Amino acid sequence: MKKVIYAPTKIVNINLDKNIKIFLAGTIDNGKSDDWQQHFIDQFSDEDDITFWNPRRPDWDPTWNKSADDPKFREQVLWELRGLSYADIVVMYFMPQSLSPVSMLELGLMSDKFKNSGRLIVCCPTGFWRKGNVDIVCELNKIQTAPTLVHAIQLVKETLAFEKS
Repeated sequence: MKKVIYAPTKIVNINLDKNIKIFLAGTIDNGKSDDWQQHFIDQFSDEDDITFWNPRRPDWDPTWNKSADDPKFREQVLWELRGLSYADIVVMYFMPQSLSPVSMLELGLMSDKFKNSGRLIVCCPTGFWRKGNVDIVCELNKIQTAPTLVHAIQLVKETLAFEKS
């Protein structure tokens, strides 16, 4: 059964959740970008054995101090880092016309962990300001790339089908 966990809901009983765990990393732009995460989740049926971890926080406040001393900000960052480290699959979307500096940091952190595994899927369409950097990191680490979000969804579905076979 498909489940969605939103930040900052506690990630607990990780070993009891038999679903494939997919973390949706990428552009959020302080909540101003299109909600691509929800669109992504909607492409999977309720019968799929998936738990999506969505960092797009319903109560996000862009005025929070982006400091390790700010409890709400710290909670968000730690939630994302835990989710990334526990995920079976990470989808990372770099939206065109976005800067996404945190997503670029997360790509750097995850590229070694998921090197040549097929479990990190990066979508960086033309129009992302540092597409060349992202493409080179993915090439060097043999990370799957998708030219569009539609292609990224298809790659996840193919990965899930392979897992079930």
